[in-house]
Amino acid sequence: MLVKKITLLSLYTALALIIFIVESALPALAPLPFIKLGLANVVTLIVLVLYSPKDAFIVFILRIVLASVFAGQIVYMIYSLCGGLLCFFADYLINKILKGKYIYITSIFGAIFHNIGQMTAAVFFMGTGVLPYFPYMIISGIVTGLFTGILANLLVYRLKNIHI
Repeated sequence: MLVKKITLLSLYTALALIIFIVESALPALAPLPFIKLGLANVVTLIVLVLYSPKDAFIVFILRIVLASVFAGQIVYMIYSLCGGLLCFFADYLINKILKGKYIYITSIFGAIFHNIGQMTAAVFFMGTGVLPYFPYMIISGIVTGLFTGILANLLVYRLKNIHI
């Protein structure tokens, strides 16, 4: 059973990394370059709901570290960790409160907290001049979080039905 779980979590990590790489190669969705769908977080949400917070955290950390290696930028890792850690803990707490239901609500909170973490890092590195972008980040977090949450919810439902 342990080998099967490790194999599946490795596949989820690889899938999240592939999704990240593909999404990074796509043109910007909006005139503001920091707005992204965050589709790799769908995988983290799936693992959080179907497995455990510990497993989801491992997949999340591995995705960020490997993505940073492939992107070749340590700055990416700093921003991703700042946003991603807040996102993960928000996802964990909301998912626990909602008992694995309403994944789209979990995802919205995760996206908002991801943006808070990234804005915190941006203020630290670039100063308060970036703060005017914060309301746009929150709005985009709500929209993209809803989208990725709906997608994660559909996939969790399907994966539960095929017993993976």
